[in-house]
Amino acid sequence: MTPQPPAASAPPPPPERTRAERVWLACFRALLWLFFREIEVEGEEHIPRDRGGLLVSWHPNGMIDPGILLTSFPRRVVFGARADLYRWPLLGTAMRAIGTVPIHHVALRPNADPEERRRANRASLECLAREVGRGSFAALFPEGQSHDASHPVEIKTGAARLYYQGRELAPPGAPPPVIVPVGLFYVRKRLFRSRALVRFHPPMTLPPALDSAPCPGEPEATATERVRALTAEIERVLHEVVHATEDWELHYLLHRARTLIRAERAHRAGAEPGRPDMAETRLGFERLRTGYLARRASHPDEVAALRARLERYHAELRALRLGDHELDRDPRLGSPWLPALLLLQLLFVLILLPPLLLVGYVVNGPTALAILALTRWTARHKKDEATIKLLVGALAFPLTWVGAGVLGALAHRRLHALFPSIPGDPWLAGGLVVVLSLLGGAVAVGYFEAASRTLRGLRVRLTRFSRRAAIVRLRAERAALCDAIVGLGAGLELPGAVAADGSVTADDGV
Repeated sequence: MTPQPPAASAPPPPPERTRAERVWLACFRALLWLFFREIEVEGEEHIPRDRGGLLVSWHPNGMIDPGILLTSFPRRVVFGARADLYRWPLLGTAMRAIGTVPIHHVALRPNADPEERRRANRASLECLAREVGRGSFAALFPEGQSHDASHPVEIKTGAARLYYQGRELAPPGAPPPVIVPVGLFYVRKRLFRSRALVRFHPPMTLPPALDSAPCPGEPEATATERVRALTAEIERVLHEVVHATEDWELHYLLHRARTLIRAERAHRAGAEPGRPDMAETRLGFERLRTGYLARRASHPDEVAALRARLERYHAELRALRLGDHELDRDPRLGSPWLPALLLLQLLFVLILLPPLLLVGYVVNGPTALAILALTRWTARHKKDEATIKLLVGALAFPLTWVGAGVLGALAHRRLHALFPSIPGDPWLAGGLVVVLSLLGGAVAVGYFEAASRTLRGLRVRLTRFSRRAAIVRLRAERAALCDAIVGLGAGLELPGAVAADGSVTADDGV
């Protein structure tokens, strides 16, 4: 009788999140929800449910990157993080609570014994590998540190070594773990109320030579070569999933070409597609990058000439402080927030909203300015600014509100004499001040954003009225550039498809 191979068995269920993990996760979600205007998530369907694996991503935005990845991933995930981060107040406590594993990088301890560093790193990777082996997901940023480059920097071998250790520790017959590449995208990553996108890609398909666990007794040189080959493959894939460019100048130029083409197509269709979401922005950029790389290799002279024309066009557009779509029509004055705020002013007959705005600016304004000053003083790189703003703001604003409440309670008698509607109990009055400070801050932010958009709308209208000849010339150049760019990409297989209104969709097409 022919023996049958053992049936594949699923790994034991990975441990559920502890209560402490759930609490900290809720805190992280709340902070990110407050800091970002919008966080979009794509590709959750690509995450397997029958096995564990490794998440790999680039690291362009400090502690924001693991925070977004942790809160957007639908399963439990364990992070490896630089050991020096555990010394940060509160952050170290949070990292321990969610089960983060310290990684001891060589650069952090240059004078330490090399063997000691290797032992510490091996222990860290073994801890993460056990999670992968029993069906959980571990996450690493294989570059080892955050950065401000427009592409992944040198990839370390830790991710590849972790993956192979996880395969060794998986139960016999269980599905092997996977490597899931993750793209992280930000619009002006340093700024408060910006937007972000997390995109989970399908698990990497490894070539046969790399798609196996190390064999017992395998020569060390063979294992090392396999690790290096997988590291190179991870690096290649990460460059694609983050749409890497050689520098930020090219990155921004491709985005300018994207907005130009979208605006011109919408103008020709007589459509108003509205502001693109992050998913469309990413896909439109991917189309331009794919075409640029292909035609730079096959038509270098034409690409160089087109790039120079595009730079001149956008220099003129910047001088007028206009966007591509603003060449065609006057912007709407106001925003969805402004009518609501004006209506509140009318409904409460200047009783509620102005005091809220006043409290919001008086209480929160100095703290916001102090955080901005602290960020400029302490941040050595752009990639640290959002992290400092988020972590310091998470402590500073609640302390500001509590401080305002204490001052309100201490000044209760005088305030009660001026405003008899204030509660008679001083601590109840202090609590009311805390609530007004919080609500006032939220209203002030919304009012500031609405007023900024309204002022921009007025400025654009004045510019379009006073610079008509320049507008006409730029419209003609935009049309010519759109035709030249689209014509140069003719015949290429580009991701996504162009809709009738000029927007880009994820449907298959060219």
